[in-house]
Amino acid sequence: MLKITSIIIAEDDSDDRLLIEDALNENNIPSEKLIFVSNGEELMERLKANAGQPAMVFLDLNMPKKDGRQALKEIKQDESLKHIPIIIFSTSSSEEDIRTSYKNGVNTYFTKPSKYSDLLEIIAAVKAYWWEKASVVRFNN
Repeated sequence: MLKITSIIIAEDDSDDRLLIEDALNENNIPSEKLIFVSNGEELMERLKANAGQPAMVFLDLNMPKKDGRQALKEIKQDESLKHIPIIIFSTSSSEEDIRTSYKNGVNTYFTKPSKYSDLLEIIAAVKAYWWEKASVVRFNN
């Protein structure tokens, strides 16, 4: 089981951030565990700051400055970061984006749903798998 130390949500859309936060809270993942960044540069700065590694990163592909595609590559090529579970959460349902994301080491890829009830189901599935079923080892830097 994964201990929820913190979850980084890399998302530039404020409405999507609020919906994700609400869905996590409704699934009993407390908001004090959530850290929001609005682009890939902020995400990488946060991860490299060594202020404690997050339990997981929710990563949007389409963000300014450094997009999620580039951030994913950097995370998975960095020995001190590549163990962090990364979940793509994007509006893109492009087969190319999905294929490339898995090729670059993403753990799971979700296309953002249009209904809040579907978002709740996705978050519940992530919680059931990553926090209740999967065996995960924490790494120290």
